Amino acid sequence: MSKRAPQIGFDRCVPLDWAAAALRVRAGIGKMGQLLKLMDEAELGPAARKKTRTVLNRLWLEPRPDLVDFADRGARIYRADKDTPISALTWGMAIATYPFFGRASEIVGRLTALQGGCASAEVHRRMAEAYGGREGIHRMTNMVLQSQASWGAIERVNKGKRLVRLPKTKVHEPTIIAWFVEACVRYSGRPLSVTTIEAHPVIFPFELKGRISYALSRSRAIELRSAGARDHVVDIRTAV
Repeated sequence: MSKRAPQIGFDRCVPLDWAAAALRVRAGIGKMGQLLKLMDEAELGPAARKKTRTVLNRLWLEPRPDLVDFADRGARIYRADKDTPISALTWGMAIATYPFFGRASEIVGRLTALQGGCASAEVHRRMAEAYGGREGIHRMTNMVLQSQASWGAIERVNKGKRLVRLPKTKVHEPTIIAWFVEACVRYSGRPLSVTTIEAHPVIFPFELKGRISYALSRSRAIELRSAGARDHVVDIRTAV
């Protein structure tokens, strides 16, 4: 699979309704004016508005070239079934587009796995270890955590000092399961074991229901390879 673009750039909180509006534009069932109205109502300053548009562009409106087909397939999933969780589709685009968002998600997933919560300071510490201790890293990590709270993944309690997992969103349909797993592989940048992918911490807010191997076998974007008698690894096909 192709190498990920090295981006940090997730530097604005993106409310779920804004992401939903951008997804509907991508799917051809919404108007750009609806998204702009939401942003107008928030009374963003010029700089904040520009940065927010940049994040929304990369997520849904104008994804980078290697993710255009991936974004289009996500939009088609939503257009075919409006009950598809928008949070799952946007989460998939976020981890595929922004390694920074994916790393923060993986850290939160690991830290909250046992007790259902963690100190936000611990997330910031581990992000600083990965990206450096600059003030901007702390601020952008906060933007990711605020977005995750808006998307129904976590609750920020005690004035944001602690993060608590919320109930998982169930993902049922084989098409979105395969697309979602593809997002995990794109984030990881390497093949992943099918037997462990359901518990991957980067997708901690979601529960993949049904036969994952069956879902993956139906995707033209996915390549399954044997990794022993009882396991397969999943990778991205070089050509879809």
